[in-house]
Amino acid sequence: MATSTWGLQIRTLPVRRISVEAPNLWLIAAWRDFRRAPMISLGYGALFVLAGYVIVFGLYNSGLASLVPAVIGGFFLVAPVLAVGLYDVSRRFELGEKVSFSQCMLAIRRNPGGLSSIGLILTLSLAAWLQIALLIFMLFFHEDTPSLDHFFYDVLTAPDAAAFLVVGTAVGYVIASIVFAISAISIPLLLDRDVPVLVAVATSIAAVRENWLVMLGWAATIVLLVGAGLACFFVGLAFTLPLVAYATWHAYRSLLG
Repeated sequence: MATSTWGLQIRTLPVRRISVEAPNLWLIAAWRDFRRAPMISLGYGALFVLAGYVIVFGLYNSGLASLVPAVIGGFFLVAPVLAVGLYDVSRRFELGEKVSFSQCMLAIRRNPGGLSSIGLILTLSLAAWLQIALLIFMLFFHEDTPSLDHFFYDVLTAPDAAAFLVVGTAVGYVIASIVFAISAISIPLLLDRDVPVLVAVATSIAAVRENWLVMLGWAATIVLLVGAGLACFFVGLAFTLPLVAYATWHAYRSLLG
């Protein structure tokens, strides 16, 4: 099967049409996986909590506090590849294999070339977002950079607040939509099967396009769950990120079989 992706004819794997109830089933299966490996799940998630604190304090101490919101938003762009070890947990459960923390941390060894390539794509997307976000910020605020302590108040009460939020949200939505389309199931696919990166990406795009309404709802669910984890001073990520990762694996299995 071939699909046209950005004007290119690329082979894709057959994609199933799914029902609107599918995301609920993915989350139920994800919760089951979480309960089977609670310590691995929380331990893996705790690494993201720690990384979040290190990044925020690093930016704050470097005088780059204004970048914190953009970096937090950019987390959504790279999280899919960072969760590859959790996809491997669900994969091993499915195969009836034993699961350990060391195994999930080394999951990239199953397909180092493919997973590194998709990781590079997402990292470049993050870099592009940060550059664009900084440009938008400077366009509206010039040298008047709000401090982190009063960031949201200063931004929301600024004369150009509405325009800033509209432009920033619109640009962020476009970038996030592209990244979601290429990464929705491509990373679990690369972990599970020996396929070229372009085929994995094209298949992911085809799956999102074929089930756009369901996948739109699923994307919103991801934003809500991960956003809730971030809103709890990152601590909630220890729970919500593994849950989303396990559900993503089951989404892949549901869409491709």
